[in-house]
Amino acid sequence: MTLNIFFSLRKFCVSSCKAFIITLFVTMSSSHAAHSTAQKDVIAAQILEQIKSGVRDFSGRELSGVNLSGADLNSLNFRGSKLDAANLSGANLRGAEFQGASLKGVNLTETNLDVAIFRSANLAGANLSRASAHSTIFANADMRGAIFEGATLVCIFDGANLEGANLQRARMGADMKNQPMGLMRVSLKKTNLRGANLKGADLSRAFMEFADLTGANLEGAILDKADSAGAIFAGANLTGADITGIDLQSARLIGIKGRDTIKGLDTVRNATSAAW
Repeated sequence: MTLNIFFSLRKFCVSSCKAFIITLFVTMSSSHAAHSTAQKDVIAAQILEQIKSGVRDFSGRELSGVNLSGADLNSLNFRGSKLDAANLSGANLRGAEFQGASLKGVNLTETNLDVAIFRSANLAGANLSRASAHSTIFANADMRGAIFEGATLVCIFDGANLEGANLQRARMGADMKNQPMGLMRVSLKKTNLRGANLKGADLSRAFMEFADLTGANLEGAILDKADSAGAIFAGANLTGADITGIDLQSARLIGIKGRDTIKGLDTVRNATSAAW
């Protein structure tokens, strides 16, 4: 009987101890999260105050997770800064500098990115849905898995890594009705678009020389008059795509899907030099 009581008490103590530890851990975690959020709010408020007082240089700063949604960050310098998982949705980043910055998982939905510089920045997993990026520079940036749904991307991606990115319905083609400074169009030279989703995207007159679109989804995409010399479309889905007047000099289209549904196939330039 005494042993039974002993083991019962022991079991009760162990269970109570475990429950206490779990409760303590949850309480500490919640407190840390709240403290962390409060800190980020303070940092965001400080940045906004500094901007009001004329500060323009925020290079090399640790700003991960800050919420600056809707803020006017026009022409500010964030070169080399860390803004992982920051919320910049709806902000004005026109002309801002992010060269070499880390923006993994950043929220840039509906953000003005016109003439901003993201050269060699890390935007892996970033959300740029419905963003405006006219003359923006993303050259050599890491944008794997980034989301660009419905974005306007008349910009430079040369050498960037867009593997697995979502560019559904992205507007990257030349607007022939609005060309006051010459022909403006997206540049995807030597860009990695392997496995990217470009369904319904407008790539008309795009620079795509030596771009790698292996296994990409180009269903219903518009590629008329695009410069695609040396580009790789191996295994890509081109069902219903419009390639009227596209230049396929030395391009590779082995194993493409939907060939019988491609529009403008008989108008392709340098088709005989391409590998089908």
